Amino acid sequence: MTKKTLLIAGGALLLIALIAGGFLRQKIYSSSVTKDTELYVKTGTTFEELEQQLGPLLANPASFSWVAGLKKFKTPKAGKYELKKGMNNDELVNLLRSGRQTAIKVAFNNQDTLEKLAGRIATQIEADSTALITAFKDPDFLSKNNLNKATVLAIFIPNSYQFYWNTSAEGFRNKMLKEYKRFWNKERLQKAKALKLSPLEVSSLAAIVHKETAKISERPVVAGLYLNRLKKNMMLQADPTLIYCLKQLHGQDYVVKRVLSKDLTIASPYNTYQNTGVPPSPIGMPDISAIDAVLNHTKHNYYYMCASIDKPGYHAFAKTLRQHNRNAIKYHKWINQQGIRR
Repeated sequence: MTKKTLLIAGGALLLIALIAGGFLRQKIYSSSVTKDTELYVKTGTTFEELEQQLGPLLANPASFSWVAGLKKFKTPKAGKYELKKGMNNDELVNLLRSGRQTAIKVAFNNQDTLEKLAGRIATQIEADSTALITAFKDPDFLSKNNLNKATVLAIFIPNSYQFYWNTSAEGFRNKMLKEYKRFWNKERLQKAKALKLSPLEVSSLAAIVHKETAKISERPVVAGLYLNRLKKNMMLQADPTLIYCLKQLHGQDYVVKRVLSKDLTIASPYNTYQNTGVPPSPIGMPDISAIDAVLNHTKHNYYYMCASIDKPGYHAFAKTLRQHNRNAIKYHKWINQQGIRR
């Protein structure tokens, strides 16, 4: 083979290499993702299922599959991923292989039951409500943490928290327990001790305060009233506990517009018209303002209250039973005029 022939052959090979290199570079590094989007990859997703998810989002789905094969990417990691317009196949494969997902904000307000809480959380993370309920009521978890199916509601403090979308039901539960322990810091524990109440008892009383008034500014006053009654060993006589009892009897969808005299005799440890002290567990999920209202209650001499007709949404407070009876007669006259029966 002559020198000229060798040069021609070498040039041809170089040209082929350049073309091939350009082809490879085009497949690997050219823009692939067509728009900014959030990609949710479920636990156990196969590569084939991932290809179907990505298909509508890519300029050339086949090139992604080719690059994934070249990089030996077969098992996507579950999570929520932020895909940016213009991201190339190399970047996409590296992201989905790394599991470098985006954290999300999980938020919940006060929920009356574990079932309602599970339903709320299941709309925000991968775990479904059944798995969450199972985790909340796991006997080993409850026993280890000195909880039961009723008191475990207290560990869920309504707020916003950072999670990964594919957090398991157990992972969610365990983080909530850590957040609960963080919430009950030294200062709050000292305040509870000064009241001669455990954190659980504070939460149980706060749940009543929370349901008694939606007015955050009034909660420290209401909390102070109940604490006054506890000091005197008086029954709390809180209507929200009767509503709780009625819902236990008739179901959570049972609507109570008015507490009746016959309700006062319901046999239940949660009936504060029949039992002294705070209920054995929260009747709902108090928010932080209600818990802190108990710990930082207003000091006064009130022992009685009823709904105010002069200031809707608030209460009329009284120091004596005689004052309270006058307020109560006024309120019941008004409620009868409204035709509210049950």
